[in-house]
Amino acid sequence: MKVIVTGGAGFIGSALVLKLVLEEGVDVVTVDSLTYAANLSSLAPVMNHPRHLFVHADIRDGEAMADLFEAEMPDAVIHLAAESHVDRSIDGPKAFVDTNIVGTSCLLEAARHYWSGLPASRKGAFRFHHVSTDEVYGSLGPDGAFRETTPYAPNSPYSASKAAADHLVRAWHHTYGLPTLITNCSNNYGPRQFPEKLIPLMVLNGLEGKPLPVYGKGENVRDWLFVEDHADALWQVLNKGQPGEVYNIGGEAERTNIDVVREICELLDQSIPTARPRRELIAFVADRPGHDARYAMDISRIGAKLGWSPRHSFEEGLEKTVTWYLDNRDWWKSIRSGRYSGARLGLSAGTMPREAAAGR
Repeated sequence: MKVIVTGGAGFIGSALVLKLVLEEGVDVVTVDSLTYAANLSSLAPVMNHPRHLFVHADIRDGEAMADLFEAEMPDAVIHLAAESHVDRSIDGPKAFVDTNIVGTSCLLEAARHYWSGLPASRKGAFRFHHVSTDEVYGSLGPDGAFRETTPYAPNSPYSASKAAADHLVRAWHHTYGLPTLITNCSNNYGPRQFPEKLIPLMVLNGLEGKPLPVYGKGENVRDWLFVEDHADALWQVLNKGQPGEVYNIGGEAERTNIDVVREICELLDQSIPTARPRRELIAFVADRPGHDARYAMDISRIGAKLGWSPRHSFEEGLEKTVTWYLDNRDWWKSIRSGRYSGARLGLSAGTMPREAAAGR
């Protein structure tokens, strides 16, 4: 089996590529345009593997995508390439429209033309798997959870662009018959995550003795999904999912942002004690514009239909994550000293202080 993985040098993408090549014996073509959040070192274990090929290309380049399909003749596509940080979408929404909407449409068209020319035996087995987010559903109150039938109500430029991409994928299935799958995941965390997101930013700031800025009162709730569990789910959906269907993927690990930060502080204090408990570094800062209050995922469909459930508790996953950042300083030190030092983003909607803050 050969699979194209777009965005494979990113956080979730690299976890998936490593699983497919090293655990599942799949031939993988990783496609990535290498924007700021990509990191080829995340793919180091497979870069010279005979079952892996890296292609530097942009999904917005329709001709390049068409050539890629014809050259590689894949059996499936798992589409993860996207601009993904809400704060960056507030500062610069155009990049999110270009990549997440226009790029997805280019990839869909390339896949459709390739799929249309396949012999019947391969045509029926082909899959286009689009990886999306729980944020397309909007914000929840204190109760309930997002289901696959929950109406879309995106509240940020990022989530709106992902919602649009979801609708394109659905339309290509119903209009052209392209065998598509859509998954909507909750907040991912784990090794190799770019440190603009809540958990890696808090880990690195805590290591360096810097303030740990938290939006508002830290009461926003997210369902946390360990990235290796997500990769397992994506593989299950690709192999067992019904074309045209949507599957929610979550970690069943709801936590407030402030509780997450406190757990990180405890783990860091246990591993590298300091005179001052790291909880004292927590600083509450002005909230993100339009910050969704709560996300939670109902994962009963993927459990009932495909037999998947998360393997890691939040405590297990967070400990593995913190340990990875402690043991892999070379991976993140070049990022902190160059591409991203931790400065706060998403300030164009107001005049908020320039501290680093986080919370997806």
